[in-house]
Amino acid sequence: MAERAEGTGRRGRPGHDQRDVQRVAVDLFNRQGYDATSVGDVARELGLTKSAIYHHVPGKEHLLQSAVDEALDALTEALDVVSADDGLDAEQRLRDAVRASVTVLVAHLPAVTLLLRVHGNTPVEKAALARRRAIDERLADMVREAADDGVLRDDLDPLVISRLLFGMVNSLVEWVRPGVDAEALADAVAVLAFDGLTHGAHPDQAALGCDRGTRR
Repeated sequence: MAERAEGTGRRGRPGHDQRDVQRVAVDLFNRQGYDATSVGDVARELGLTKSAIYHHVPGKEHLLQSAVDEALDALTEALDVVSADDGLDAEQRLRDAVRASVTVLVAHLPAVTLLLRVHGNTPVEKAALARRRAIDERLADMVREAADDGVLRDDLDPLVISRLLFGMVNSLVEWVRPGVDAEALADAVAVLAFDGLTHGAHPDQAALGCDRGTRR
């Protein structure tokens, strides 16, 4: 018997493709958690039967795999491009890595959001976390190279700098919304991270200015 999509009155193949199923599933995973979301939830959101969902994908874990791979593949490719540019010094390479991380996050916001929320409860999540750790190590190496070149201050652990720097980038998922100007946002993050907020003023001068602004 031909499959009927619930609530649509349509017969035959469901009126959605795999991309629709993936998009809705990732949105649900982000809103209510992967563990708390079932294939039935995805089906109801699309107005389909569960068997119609299985027409497109083998199961929930496949949807998770596709999403985290999307985020990890995009970031890996972006870092490969930065690393392959022999014309960059250590500082510019790190700046470009930061900018690339921001633009990837904006372009793949739902997938990156999901990646940052996985906890390693399933084999797919464990594999994703392993790949993410490898990327973190690449970024830490870039920080270390910049520190060795004297670009960054040497009184802080490069790994700590890397975690703080890219922790700021990752925090964007909490408030960035689709449609934001990715290039402008990437520029703002890079300027804040490398140049600060004080227009290059000496720390003592900045403190004096702050004192003047608060004195009554």
